[in-house]
Amino acid sequence: MAERRRQRVLSGRDGSWRAPVPVIVVGNVTVGGTGKTPLVIWLVHWLKQQGLRPGVVSRGYGGKGNRRPLMVPGTGADASRCGDEPVLIAARTRCPVVVCRNRVKAVQALLEAGVVDVVVADDGLQHYALARDVEIAVVDGRRGLGNGRLLPAGPLREPAERLGQVDWVVSNGCACSAAPQASLMRMRPIDFINLGTGESLLPAEFAARHDRVHAVAGIGNPGRFARLLEELGVRAELHAFADHHRFSGSEIAYEDGAPVVCTDKDAVKLVGLAVPLAHCWRLQVAAEIDASGERCLHSILTRRGILK
Repeated sequence: MAERRRQRVLSGRDGSWRAPVPVIVVGNVTVGGTGKTPLVIWLVHWLKQQGLRPGVVSRGYGGKGNRRPLMVPGTGADASRCGDEPVLIAARTRCPVVVCRNRVKAVQALLEAGVVDVVVADDGLQHYALARDVEIAVVDGRRGLGNGRLLPAGPLREPAERLGQVDWVVSNGCACSAAPQASLMRMRPIDFINLGTGESLLPAEFAARHDRVHAVAGIGNPGRFARLLEELGVRAELHAFADHHRFSGSEIAYEDGAPVVCTDKDAVKLVGLAVPLAHCWRLQVAAEIDASGERCLHSILTRRGILK
């Protein structure tokens, strides 16, 4: 279906709206978590370092307030209204973020709200109603493209050939055979932050204090989170939930006294619950792109006239 929409736009049968500023789309061709949100956060910081003033638009999946454009506050945002990923992006980047099911309306609201000279469209690769200047696709290095089949027989939203049509491919975690020219992205653990007290511990300090935890993850790829904890020396019992899971509080209640560790994305929902959180920690991570990847991106944006 996505491929048919794309072909209608390319052929001129369906129109697309072009913003007065450059639009960079970040998405993926597979379902499930690939690391798109960490890449969006990295990209926004990188664009700021280049002297640009980026803003972000997102569908706000899982939020109840995305029928009309909604500006996401940088602090204290309600994930049940805005969606978990936009709340995390706004908190980590401190740049304007607007959510709406209609990406065109989201961009228009973003531009009306303040001075933005480049738009990053989060998870908008298949939203062809919005014209784009640069397309970025993220793949999971370990899982690749699965069986290579389209939904529902496989994990692909679009044919595998679509990766050859985007401007920049980023592989999360390790090299991907399906995208041998992809730039490499890795997740760097920063610290563990207590959701109740705000205490911060470096990974080595946390592992020395807590050798076993309950790993709670309502993300697209919970296994990656559990593996990261194990790599840090923390033995994790994984409790996996559906992506964008709406927590009630029961998911973090265990009687054995072991602490709970969650992802950044889940933490923005847990902190809004009226339940004790002193036993809960979030693992803060940051995406890192190797130097050759940064040079590749800089070259692409320069050719498009976004950078000078």
